[in-house]
Amino acid sequence: MKPFMETLPSQVDIKLQRIKSPAEQVLFQVATDLINEQSFGESWLIATDRHLLFIPSAGADGTVEVPIDAVQEAKTEELVGGGRLAVERKEGEPVYLHYSSSLIPKFAEVAEGIQQLSKGEPLELPTEMERTRCEKCGRLLAEKDGRCINCARKRDTFWRIVSYISPYRLQLIFVFVLTTAAALIELLPPLITERIIDDVLTPKSTALIELLPPLITERIIDDVLTPKSNYELLVWFAMALLGIRLLMWLFQVGRTAITSWLGFRAAEDIRAELYRVLQFTPLRFYDKRKVGNLISRMTNDAELLEEYMIYDLPFLLSNALLVLGILTLLLYKNWMLTIYVLLPVPLIILGGALIWNRMERYWRRWSVKWGRLSAHLNESITGIRLVKAFAQEKRERMRFNQRNDELRQVSVSADRAGVVFFTVTNFLMSFGVFFVWYFGGRQILGGELTLGELMAFIIYLWMLYSPLKWFGDFYNFMIHAYAGAERIFEVMDTPVETFNNPAAKALPHIGGQVSFKDVAFGYDPGKPVLRGIDLEVAPGEMIGLVGKSGVGKSTIINLICRFYDVSRGRVKIDGEDIRDIRLEDLRGQIGMVHQEPTLFNVTIAENIRYGRPDATFDEVIRAAIAAEAHEFIVAKPDGYDTKVGERGGKLSGGEKQRIAIARAILHDPKILILDEATSSLDTPTEKKIQIAIARLVKGRTTFAIAHRLSTLRNADRLVVLDEGKIAEVGTHAELMERKEIFYKLVHTQQTTTAIMAVGGGKGNSDKDSEDDDE
Repeated sequence: MKPFMETLPSQVDIKLQRIKSPAEQVLFQVATDLINEQSFGESWLIATDRHLLFIPSAGADGTVEVPIDAVQEAKTEELVGGGRLAVERKEGEPVYLHYSSSLIPKFAEVAEGIQQLSKGEPLELPTEMERTRCEKCGRLLAEKDGRCINCARKRDTFWRIVSYISPYRLQLIFVFVLTTAAALIELLPPLITERIIDDVLTPKSTALIELLPPLITERIIDDVLTPKSNYELLVWFAMALLGIRLLMWLFQVGRTAITSWLGFRAAEDIRAELYRVLQFTPLRFYDKRKVGNLISRMTNDAELLEEYMIYDLPFLLSNALLVLGILTLLLYKNWMLTIYVLLPVPLIILGGALIWNRMERYWRRWSVKWGRLSAHLNESITGIRLVKAFAQEKRERMRFNQRNDELRQVSVSADRAGVVFFTVTNFLMSFGVFFVWYFGGRQILGGELTLGELMAFIIYLWMLYSPLKWFGDFYNFMIHAYAGAERIFEVMDTPVETFNNPAAKALPHIGGQVSFKDVAFGYDPGKPVLRGIDLEVAPGEMIGLVGKSGVGKSTIINLICRFYDVSRGRVKIDGEDIRDIRLEDLRGQIGMVHQEPTLFNVTIAENIRYGRPDATFDEVIRAAIAAEAHEFIVAKPDGYDTKVGERGGKLSGGEKQRIAIARAILHDPKILILDEATSSLDTPTEKKIQIAIARLVKGRTTFAIAHRLSTLRNADRLVVLDEGKIAEVGTHAELMERKEIFYKLVHTQQTTTAIMAVGGGKGNSDKDSEDDDE
């Protein structure tokens, strides 16, 4: 079902058919979950190509009909715990439709759709909506469009984990053989113990021997029941036990070596797959998630899964085989005693079923709390300069302590529930021993059972309880690991960017023509940042993007790079829709210099060479010279081999900016993007950079964003954005002559600069900037 064509209840459908004419086409029909701001209930909004119909589900009255051409504006308004859709009419009172917070994204899109219809534009609504609730159970999702871990079947999670081990079939065969052999050998010691007790240590009865002739009795006592023959038999049995123990040790060493290799290799594959997904997921994915939370999945959750595969899964097979073998032997030797042994098992199974969901909830909450703690740790450490600048160390410590305490509380709750369950389980299992001693002792006294058979039975019983107890512990470890696995698989299931789309068109040589055709886009559904953008950019043209903060300048850049896809319209390069171009060809020919450049903790030369790893050292130097960076680089003790530190922390802002410019120069792109590329430079250096940029942009299509408007004086055209639309287009001189939006921006900037220069005692750098604007 499409998100905006929901199924109508029968009574609403009857009303609709009675109201609308047969020629009217229904465009969308959506339900809300509130009758008014205080009462829950269902109401419907149905849009046709002629009318908007507001129909309540219950009762015959209350239907409101609004012609499309009578709509003045449609907008959403945020309220406490929800919102409302306001449809303002050209005449008459507005019509309101209330909804809860969970429906805010849907009705934001509905408002935009009504706006399109009221302006005579074609209706374009998303074919998919971000999911905030599970479609199956209705619970809130931990993250939008995420997997519902409440509905995730443990069987599916188990087989998905196993799928990372299954490619290594030869090692798996070895593990199975060694585990099976070890389980069979482990069943032998109790049988030998039985023979030692019955054939060696227990004296044979002489009641029947006394009835035999004296000579025969003498020979039986000397040749059969003498301590000498018993001693020799004891030696053989003891040697057999020693040999069995050595074999078990050898099998254990071999199995541990192979299972460790398998577990570490599978964990390595999972981490590699997770990192690949993180690298290739679109930027929209990161807009919804905290970096620390994602790092927690790569570290903590992956470690839990690694321990599960190395230490738990191998023992699952061995203990399962051991339990099966022991039960088989117990039933064969004495089925009645075996029934007594198994009496507590149904209670244990029932207790496990009752506590399963509770433990699962605890460990899910533990994973969430750990992710929040990691996210806070990441933010507070990366922002340590800001923390210290505002003297907020105590506040950050209190926030950390709060999250740390929440993690402790859920950990204690989970462990407490687990300890209670496993203590009761061990107590119930001990009842089997009492039953065996009592009923087995009666069978010995009745001559139905030997002492050796009873002792072997008891040894098997304790051997059975050991893996059963392990299964209880395994259950706890499994819940813990599965909570982490489901969080990892949730990320892995995120759709990635289609770098290898076979249907995409190869475009190895971009000419540089860029066009926007009726482009609309919003980072959040129903909140467009850009509206109806139409722009044609010729190859080699330099475009300056101008406007107040938040009007969509950086958004246009993001769309050109296809960091996001347009909501409506098309962005074309050389006449091809960028959604049809191979991403590698598209982004490989775009160079960017950001306002806050990103540098890696490697050498300066490696940072400059990042876009072209095969560039020679001479090419690196030429790029640095063109970016006015060579002089300060060679002045450093290690020159181009200087490590820049984490996030370039060992360099000044201007130095980082110039290295980023050198990186873009060396990359030699067909399309160049300058996002405040000179914002961190002083005026003398900025003028030198402007000369270098003027040489760089020749023959390249360039988009430049600058708040210091004088830096865009040399642009071929300036595009002024206002409220998400193109308000003005022209050269610097043309826009100044019009004395409209751009003129006002320049005038405001000049006034602000003058005030700062007078009031703040600024030096020549600001005066130079003011003179440039004039």
